[in-house]
Amino acid sequence: MSKRDELIQKYAEDLRGKCGVEPDMDLLTKVVIGCGPSIYNDDAATVASSQESELETVKANFLIKKLGLADGPELMDGINKVVETYGKSERNKYRAVVYYLLTKHFGKEAVYG
Repeated sequence: MSKRDELIQKYAEDLRGKCGVEPDMDLLTKVVIGCGPSIYNDDAATVASSQESELETVKANFLIKKLGLADGPELMDGINKVVETYGKSERNKYRAVVYYLLTKHFGKEAVYG
């Protein structure tokens, strides 16, 4: 099993165990591939949800640039909802899991079609 496949399994376990979501494995795989090499870097692989600047980066680089959403207060509301789903006290929020949940939340699965 490749390193990426191992990470996809780890992310799927987080989705099931910590988020209570049964993942669409095809979509999760595409989101992970879209994250590129960042998933192999411990710092870049996670989202520091307690840092406002990190959440702004997720909003600008993922929601607006990648998913093509228009800027507005609903974007940060979506991010906050995903952070709550993952668990505010959960220290390691994997970027691929957060992006997967955001993609589902905003109904933008077609971006990965």
